[in-house]
Amino acid sequence: MDVKELKGLDEAALKKELTDLHQALFKLRLQKATQQLHNTNQIRNTRHDIARIKTILAQKAAK
Repeated sequence: MDVKELKGLDEAALKKELTDLHQALFKLRLQKATQQLHNTNQIRNTRHDIARIKTILAQKAAK
C-alpha cells in the first residue's frame, strides 16, 4: 500500500491491515522453509509494509 493511502485509514483499519500482514509474513516464511517461495523479495516487502503501518500508528497515537 501507498503511505498516503495508509495515512487516510483510521486506527481500526490499520490494526486489521497489520494483523493481515503478520499472517501473510508467517505464510511466506513457511513457503520459504519448504522451498515453495519463488520470489523471496516478498518477505522483505511485507516486513517494510509492517514497519510503515507501525510508524503511522505511532504517529497517530502521539497526536
